[in-house]
Amino acid sequence: MKRFAFGVAVLAMTTTLAHAQTVTTGPLPSMDDLRAKIAKATAPVTTWEGPTTGPKAAKGKSVIYISADQRNGGALGVSNGVVEAAKAIGWDVKIIDGQGSVPQQTAAIGQALAQKPDGIILGTIDALGQKTTIEKAIELGIKVVGWHSNPKPGPMEAPAVFANITTPPEAIATMAADYAIVQSGGKAQVAVMRNSETLIGRTKGDLMRARIESCADCKVLSFDVIPIVETSTRVTPLTSSLMQRFSGQLTWMLAINDLYFDFALPALRSANAPAGGPPFLVSGGDGSVSAYGRIKEGNYQVATVPEPLNLQGWMAIDELNRAFNGAPWSGYVTSVHLVTKDNVLKDGGENNRFDPDNKYRDHYKAIWGVN
Repeated sequence: MKRFAFGVAVLAMTTTLAHAQTVTTGPLPSMDDLRAKIAKATAPVTTWEGPTTGPKAAKGKSVIYISADQRNGGALGVSNGVVEAAKAIGWDVKIIDGQGSVPQQTAAIGQALAQKPDGIILGTIDALGQKTTIEKAIELGIKVVGWHSNPKPGPMEAPAVFANITTPPEAIATMAADYAIVQSGGKAQVAVMRNSETLIGRTKGDLMRARIESCADCKVLSFDVIPIVETSTRVTPLTSSLMQRFSGQLTWMLAINDLYFDFALPALRSANAPAGGPPFLVSGGDGSVSAYGRIKEGNYQVATVPEPLNLQGWMAIDELNRAFNGAPWSGYVTSVHLVTKDNVLKDGGENNRFDPDNKYRDHYKAIWGVN
């Protein structure tokens, strides 16, 4: 199975204006090394790197998936995998939508606790931000697994989340930035957009910025913090402003989520930017249906660094099963993957998602002892 070390230094220095952490990604590798990295990340995913052993299926369990926002393609995609895997293992599952706001997410966790499930899965809900309510769940004996609830994959200590599921954000962020660096010949002029409400989102955005800044002839023209819930109202006018302020300069736009680009396109069209770029759009997650469509059509977006959302839903159910059985975390962390025009139809791309062709469903069913 594949393991990653979360080795990027994230320093606790926050600017008042941009709320951006000071981060470092280390020295920029050579262009040849970056090209080799991109080639590896765009290769078909046919080999199973996950667990091959584990406990048999616990019987009669109930699970609630608490989504930060079902309008977010990432949280929605994982919920679909959770529902599919729960059916396979024989558990009851419910979904509660946090609707994009922290207070509603807190209320959603409270609602879940009142139903006394055996397990809870947090769908891109910041575990540290919800520490008090999550600790209440743990006190009640409820097992908790997170998806994008922390930047680091694996178990958490405070709150004691059994396992957090994520492709390491430093791998996602640097892949998105490295693609822009390579494709621009080391001369990318970039606008970066990230959120503010989750630590994983802040980390990815700050690392994208740092990676571009490590490229001698590249430049970060703009770094903007926009909460996911405000993308529909703020991204379009921001993009119009960027096109005016950096006319003839802006060549790349990076964002931590494909959702930002849903609202960037109207402004790009209004500015008469060519659909084939520049600017060229690259997202560091999660691989939404609309992102796949844009890449296929050559419609501004040229790449996304998706998460295998359906697979990660199965991972969440497997980790809960290990928790129910008193087994340790599996140690499985998914590898970084890059989708471009050249490979967009592979690994589930025909269905507009990254769904690895590595027979993960069969592997998990074999572990659980179910048909």
